[in-house]
Amino acid sequence: MLALEEQAEARLELGEHGLLAGELSDLANRHPLRERLRAAHMRALYGAGRASEALDSYQDLRRRLQEELGLDPAPDLAALHQEILQQNPALRAGPAPAPTPRRHTNLPIPATGLIGRSESVHQVRALLAAGRLVTLTGPGGVGKTRLAVEVASGLTDVHAGGVWLVELAAQASSTGSGTATTGDELAEVVAATLGIRDDTRPGPLPSRRPRALLDRLSDTLRSRRLLLILDNCEHVIEAAAALAQALLRDAPGVRILATSQEPLNIAGEQLWPVPPLDLPPLDLPGDTTEPAALRTSGAVRLFLERAAAASPGFALSDNNARAITSICRRLDGIPLALELAATRVRVLGVHELAGRLDDRFRLLTGGHRGAPARQRTLRAMIDWSWELLTAAEQAVLRRLAVHSDGCTLEAAEAVCAGADVKPGEVLDLLTRLVDRSLVLVAHEADGTRYRLLESVSAYLLEQLRESEYERVRRAHAHYYAEFAEHADASLRGADQQYWLRRLDAETANIRSALDDAAADGDARLMRRLVHAMAWYWFLRGRLTEANRYLTLALTLPEDPAVRGADTAGQVPHRSGTVAWQTGMSLLSGAPDGPARHSRAVLEVYEGIRDPHERTRVGWLLGYAITRFGDFAVGEKLLNRVLAESRALGDRWGLAAGLSTRGMQTYVCGDLKASRRAAEESLELFHQTGDRWGRLQATGVLGRLAEIEGNYPQADRLHRDGLRMAEDLGLWTDASMRWSELGRIALLTGGHAKAEEFHERARRLAVEQADQPAEEFAEVGLALGARRQGRLDQAESYLRRWLEWNRQFDAEYGAALILAELGFIAELRGDAETALELHLQGLAAARDTGDPRAIALALEGLAGAHALAGHPVRAARLLGAASAARTSVGAPLPAAERGDVDRITAVLQAALGEAGFVAECEQGIALGPDIGAELLNA
Repeated sequence: MLALEEQAEARLELGEHGLLAGELSDLANRHPLRERLRAAHMRALYGAGRASEALDSYQDLRRRLQEELGLDPAPDLAALHQEILQQNPALRAGPAPAPTPRRHTNLPIPATGLIGRSESVHQVRALLAAGRLVTLTGPGGVGKTRLAVEVASGLTDVHAGGVWLVELAAQASSTGSGTATTGDELAEVVAATLGIRDDTRPGPLPSRRPRALLDRLSDTLRSRRLLLILDNCEHVIEAAAALAQALLRDAPGVRILATSQEPLNIAGEQLWPVPPLDLPPLDLPGDTTEPAALRTSGAVRLFLERAAAASPGFALSDNNARAITSICRRLDGIPLALELAATRVRVLGVHELAGRLDDRFRLLTGGHRGAPARQRTLRAMIDWSWELLTAAEQAVLRRLAVHSDGCTLEAAEAVCAGADVKPGEVLDLLTRLVDRSLVLVAHEADGTRYRLLESVSAYLLEQLRESEYERVRRAHAHYYAEFAEHADASLRGADQQYWLRRLDAETANIRSALDDAAADGDARLMRRLVHAMAWYWFLRGRLTEANRYLTLALTLPEDPAVRGADTAGQVPHRSGTVAWQTGMSLLSGAPDGPARHSRAVLEVYEGIRDPHERTRVGWLLGYAITRFGDFAVGEKLLNRVLAESRALGDRWGLAAGLSTRGMQTYVCGDLKASRRAAEESLELFHQTGDRWGRLQATGVLGRLAEIEGNYPQADRLHRDGLRMAEDLGLWTDASMRWSELGRIALLTGGHAKAEEFHERARRLAVEQADQPAEEFAEVGLALGARRQGRLDQAESYLRRWLEWNRQFDAEYGAALILAELGFIAELRGDAETALELHLQGLAAARDTGDPRAIALALEGLAGAHALAGHPVRAARLLGAASAARTSVGAPLPAAERGDVDRITAVLQAALGEAGFVAECEQGIALGPDIGAELLNA
């Protein structure tokens, strides 16, 4: 900006008020608080005879400064304002502008408008105003030439000598042997474009060197002020650089706008990478794409305009929005590719077009007859770039195509090296490919990443399949197996967050490696991959993916040549694969096979060969059984895991086992033991640095605080857990924490907040396809709906999940849902249904062994009997429920007494206060094991 301001002031001294008044208007709008720029603009407006606009500009600046910064304009700017008011003649000082010469240009007049590039046009013009050489770089077909023409077309009034397009595509390639274009030859092209004669023979240079054509061109242009567009420099890059360097050195009035797939790499060059057009969003809300949202995408707007030109009447609609999104994204927003695709709409329609893009090189061949040959087909566009590469560059580039969604430098060095390229040479070759705009580079938080456009990747895969595809594919799969194993070793410690992100970034590559191993029938490589990825899949909640690949690994036959070999420490044993698959199956909420029967899981655990893996996957099995299976089996399994972890000195296994033990013991009513286990687990996870583990332990402590009625502490602990889950990107865990916070809000009377939190939890669970988290959230929504009298809504939530819960051995979910449905029936006045539901709920609660669940069922039965006209039986049931809660030191907190207080009021009215108390005492004496004679009407 300083350079632009100094240039503007110098041009004001030359009297160029009229030109500057227009040029500075856009800059002043984009930088409204720069006072020096505003002063130059005000002087230009006044000098151009637009005094009122100059005064308005000052008032605009004065208002902005006061509103945004609380300041007044600087004294010199206020003085300039006063001089304009007084029409000071000195403001018009400076030489009278020379008569404007006739403008010259050979710029083509575009047949269509430029779409999606308005900001780029402004930015490139600003760069040209500040410097003398700007190079537009980017891959073939991205629209460098079209952008350059648009930029230059608005600058014809600025350059007295004209604006000239110099097309270099027809020149011989600098990479050719013996026929490379020289700087003199390009100077001849420029001279011919400008109409400069070459029939004089001036003397030699002072050094006695003969005066070359490039020197004579520089002399001729020395006093001219013009803009040259050097178009398509990439194949004559050395000669183009020599030409530009000479003109910049010897002709100070010349500015150059170059287009090239790689930089000229000379002093003073400013680069402007031309990006593809902005794409429509990938994750669109709802089941249908909103057309209005797509119209904000430059790629979509270009495709629509060109398709409508080729197929009159074509328009964006709800029916074709998804197909158009797919086309624009799969063609990477490259304008040439989109224009070629648009010509096919008339014959194919967009749905068929989108479906045929896997064969894009035969499909996209319908370029306009007036276009250069390299722009008439998609293949020709990429051929142009490919043929400019050296053999080593071609080797690295085609090997890059085996990657999915990009790769790191380390991966490129491992996979792209070969007999013709050493690992140490890959970086230099990759850098040259980035410079040539064939490889995209992104500097991300965890390092640099290299990617290919999809069309370029498809082209390169064709090249790879003709030569060394199998070798490169195997190198890729083995590299990512080693990468996943290294990452897995760090997923349970202080670097957990970093390695989660790394694995996120490499998900597509690892899936590709898994698919290749499965296609090759390579059981050993497949097991290495699935074992290395299992914990990541669990943390990210990708249980379906885990199940699919673990099951696939188990179907692959072992190679007889290695079956008897000792592969300990290299290839995980199949017994571990069975265990991981069993645990993931049960956790997915759709158990099958051995996971459907809790006791079979013990056999799976006992079959695991590797003792260290046994504690890790053993914890997963124990956790899954505790949540969805036979509680007693879960306890037995966790006992084994804890004992083996202590024996092995495995702090992580011990910490994980203790967090689950904390959950088991609070369910059984031993709140003190639960707290001890959770606190020890939290301390061990602090020592290991595992934030996921701390999240689990704080979840147990938060639930204990809720049971004890300490809602502020529960809220704090669950919010701490939510922050950890969100920081780590563990969205399934985040869903559970939002539901826990929803429960706390519900208990403290914040019904609106409770609904908001549970709805957030539900959306996250649905996005992650996590049924257990979705169930937890929707049951929370049902709890809130019932407490606000929306009984039908509550029942609709609960009925959906009752049968789902009943497929598991564990009865916790079913016990709660049956209790809630029973209360709904009672509130509707249906005593018979209420009694039936609460009896089922009591049976489920007794299966869990949780005294608090048993108490809830007894309280529900009390309400049903009170409604049926049996107040004595009802009062005794309330007493028995109270005894159950007292037995575990967890009396019903005040916030949870709504149902009990309601039932108590009915019973006191029927029995009198003294009679009610006496019957309650009878129930307390009987305790929670109350007999059938009190349970049935």
